[in-house]
Amino acid sequence: MPAKLSNSAVEILEMRLDALSPREAVERIVDSSDGGCVLTPNLQHLRAHRRSPAVRGAFRRCELVVPDGMPLVWASRIQGTPLPDRVAGSDLVWSLSQAAALRGRTLFLLGGAPGTADDAAAELCRRFPGLQIAGTHCPPLGFERSPTALGEIQARISTARPDLIYIGLPLSKQLVVMDYLRGTVPRAWQIGLGVSFSFVTGDVRRAPAWAQRTGLEWLFRLSQEPRRLGRRYLVEGLPFFFGLMASSARSRAGRRGGRRRRPA
Repeated sequence: MPAKLSNSAVEILEMRLDALSPREAVERIVDSSDGGCVLTPNLQHLRAHRRSPAVRGAFRRCELVVPDGMPLVWASRIQGTPLPDRVAGSDLVWSLSQAAALRGRTLFLLGGAPGTADDAAAELCRRFPGLQIAGTHCPPLGFERSPTALGEIQARISTARPDLIYIGLPLSKQLVVMDYLRGTVPRAWQIGLGVSFSFVTGDVRRAPAWAQRTGLEWLFRLSQEPRRLGRRYLVEGLPFFFGLMASSARSRAGRRGGRRRRPA
């Protein structure tokens, strides 16, 4: 079933985004035992959402969708339906862990490179004394196509029964895991965090604060991994970004025109 559309939701190119501040997003997750799936889309994810009916369906099934990328926040402002702020997964990994430690919530780290989830769990426990780690697991490459590997994930999560599951995997694999685990731990929150485990361990450096504030975090990432990220950011990302801004401007103009035509 699709997730219920909240009154404070914003749509950008048909992607639903919940209009929550970072603090409100954390409170929504740790103070609720309803459980659900949380996605933190960026520009690349919006592009995938635009191109793939399967991705659109997966997003509609998620209970909470908050903007990780500044371009999505800019687009919301340009089209006249402003989101409060970005809710970056690389920030949530810290703020949610702190809130979980304070509220006695248990945490499972799934994904990352071999050993990264273990190292990230140790660092989070060091930062937030009292944090309860229910388990960690690094699935093998290609796990999303292996019933055996998916079954192992399901068995580990079922035994651990965590309150929160951090999924440190690319979007396509996040969506597979989330759908697979929904029935296993219906009251747990599954949070897609991408590469955030590596930020926690320091294996990947995060952009300086000024780059995060100005939306130039992608440029910092590109300088770190030009061969891997060049096509994604320059060939695919930039044209899509400019198209998004233009679409948002047209959307705002259309709403203004509609208001002007409304009879008195």
